[in-house]
Amino acid sequence: MAQVCHVTGKRPKIGNKVSHANNKTKRRFNINLHTKRFWIEEEKRFIKLRVSTKGLKTIDKVGVKQVLDNLSKYRNDIEG
Repeated sequence: MAQVCHVTGKRPKIGNKVSHANNKTKRRFNINLHTKRFWIEEEKRFIKLRVSTKGLKTIDKVGVKQVLDNLSKYRNDIEG
């Protein structure tokens, strides 16, 4: 499964690991993803989202219903 945040769309970045001798090798900067269940009061059910920590802060700030309304692929990915 791809490491993508459902809320923010963040993905891992690719960069260089630089040693003390200045040798450069490719590495991957993964994002801090969590699988979390959220209760949707209007629908009386839980949904499960893979969210980054920034996505969790967004949900705390504006609410899960508002975030889900803004997601374009909400119906396709989460319910299926």
